[in-house]
Amino acid sequence: MNKSIILIAILILSIACKEGTTEQPETTTPMTEADILAKAKEIHKNVMTLDTHCDINVKNFTDSINYTQKLTSQVNLPKMQEGGLDVPWFIVYTGQDSLNADGYKAAYENAMSKFDAIHKLCEEIAPDQIQLATSSEEARQIWKSGKKVAMIGIENGYPVGEDIGNVEKFYNLGGRYMSLAHNGHSQLSDSNTGEADNVWLHNGLSDLGKEVVAEMNRVGMMIDVSHPSKEAMRQMIELTEAPIIASHSSARALCDHSRNLDDEQLQWMKENGGVVQTVAFKSYLNTEKNDARQAKETEVLKVIADSMGVQWMERREAFALPPAERAAFFEAYMKMLPIQKQKLATMTDLPPAVNVSDFVDHIDYLVEKMGIEHVGISSDFDGGGGIEGWEDASETMNVTIELVRRGYTEEQIEKLWSGNLLRVLDEVQAIAKEIQQG
Repeated sequence: MNKSIILIAILILSIACKEGTTEQPETTTPMTEADILAKAKEIHKNVMTLDTHCDINVKNFTDSINYTQKLTSQVNLPKMQEGGLDVPWFIVYTGQDSLNADGYKAAYENAMSKFDAIHKLCEEIAPDQIQLATSSEEARQIWKSGKKVAMIGIENGYPVGEDIGNVEKFYNLGGRYMSLAHNGHSQLSDSNTGEADNVWLHNGLSDLGKEVVAEMNRVGMMIDVSHPSKEAMRQMIELTEAPIIASHSSARALCDHSRNLDDEQLQWMKENGGVVQTVAFKSYLNTEKNDARQAKETEVLKVIADSMGVQWMERREAFALPPAERAAFFEAYMKMLPIQKQKLATMTDLPPAVNVSDFVDHIDYLVEKMGIEHVGISSDFDGGGGIEGWEDASETMNVTIELVRRGYTEEQIEKLWSGNLLRVLDEVQAIAKEIQQG
């Protein structure tokens, strides 16, 4: 073969390989477990780890009980330090209730109590350990100073009520993303839960919901599509001028759950320039494994609940309770979990649990379908999330270890852990400035 032809072929091959490094995990000589651990530790120290979904209980934000202590909560400062979780997005979550003035008033008050709790942590309880960030630049500055970074997401637009001015009010309090629905249709949007009975309230977005999409674009708040229906998501993407996010969803092709995104939705997200924050929620990752394991774990929880005088109920039943009763159940539930963990540790006949490997299977799939720039990481800690190997913030590095094991580079891992999400936030805020100046 002509030497010049050989040189051209080598050059083309090297360019193709170089371009491919941002899309696929690199293929290298297999590393030992010691090599993997050493590399993961170094990468985990170098990159800013960001989790877009950590629920909170305002009772853990008081002067006497708070996140400076190693509480039973999956996220708190000692566990974040131990596992190297740098940026938790604390969630202003409101369960769905009646679509009337009383419901909106109660939802608004609930939301404000959670905003207040997050601000109290950052401004009064532990300002020497954690600060609130409202932009990627602030997040990086705080992280570089050695402190943890708090950011705020809003789960359910229900507290907006019928006052669109609340969108800007929530933004001014630090809210940087919001979903327009949760479990149940809101005044703004249909929920994914409509798939169960095929009953819809708006056939996507309500007229007010469409106005809220425009207002979120105007103020610079990311639109979260993790809970709204597929049709609502389609309409949001059609209306929005900015990229969107799915704050805690996984791949429906691997686990057929209505909270996950199918391949068509993934293509929409890619074309929109958004990001899907893969979620470490057992039942959204591997249904078969989860159901087998869950049956055994639930047997144990029922015994514990009975011993505590708590009436056991499934998650869906609990979410259907009035707010005060729902809060009381989940408070008791959180107390059961450590007891359950101790009991499970002594059992030898348990089916395998959904684990970090199952989680990264979804990351692999999303990367393959959308490209590395459109995938991120979330836990849904203290809201039902957590898997074997990443059961709380103290085990965060195990995700990095598995990514290294799969061949992801430091550059790719940085994008997955924080770069992609913050890139979307930057773009959303830049578009907001253009709209405001327009």
